[in-house]
Amino acid sequence: MENNMILNRLFTQNIFFDAINTSNETYNTAIKQYVDEPENKENKILISEVYKFMSESYRNEYFYKNTLLNKLLLGRHSLNTTTALTQIPICKSKADFILINGKAIVYEIKTELDKFDRLETQLRDYYKAFSQVCVVTSECQYDRAVELLKDSPVGIYVLNNENKISMKFRKEPIEDTSKLDYTAIFKVLRKNEHEEILLSYFGKLPTAPQAFYYDECLKQFSQIPITHAYKMALKQLKKRNKISFSEFAKIPYELKSLIYFSNPSTSEWQAIISFLNKKYGG
Repeated sequence: MENNMILNRLFTQNIFFDAINTSNETYNTAIKQYVDEPENKENKILISEVYKFMSESYRNEYFYKNTLLNKLLLGRHSLNTTTALTQIPICKSKADFILINGKAIVYEIKTELDKFDRLETQLRDYYKAFSQVCVVTSECQYDRAVELLKDSPVGIYVLNNENKISMKFRKEPIEDTSKLDYTAIFKVLRKNEHEEILLSYFGKLPTAPQAFYYDECLKQFSQIPITHAYKMALKQLKKRNKISFSEFAKIPYELKSLIYFSNPSTSEWQAIISFLNKKYGG
């Protein structure tokens, strides 16, 4: 297991974009470790071979997140109607994966490599900012998840041994708005997002010295009925992560999540496509 830890670093924005621009040690080490005779194979083929190993022997958080993005965002919804977010700070936790269309669901990933130690705290935090939460785990952890969550509104999805989201082992999330908290929702929003909400609802922004402006905005936001404030917040969050459809279609399955959340610039798109089609060592 420790030998595979390099895979946790390989599928990160820092390592991937470094590999595109320079000769990256982590990338080279991973290719030599998981691919037979990598020379003269295109980088996209090498990445696919490494990912195949992961699918069979090391399904880490990236593998789960990438599967969710491919199966749910791209498979069940679309880039036009739905937005995905990742690593969103909520109170003392960070949401692994959030899907937003007309509603929002937080997906907390617990791979077969993970424990459930912090789950109770994470769920408590998530429900302060979002009304639906789902734990995504493996078949071997399903019974444990059911035991912990059977009397709660939390959903359970299972990434089965065929690397599909199981239709058999699942519990759909139930909406619960009773724990929504103004401060938690407000802190998820960026400055331009909460200002747009306040302008839309009140027709004006608070007038206050810069040092007190944030607190005054929160105070004003807290005067909106909370379920309405929540819906307005989702509308703002849904505007994030707008990505080029035509360029994104060229990205292989294995890299969809990494590229989607990196939100590349025009020049970066060109560099990504060029790197994927380039032969290793060439």
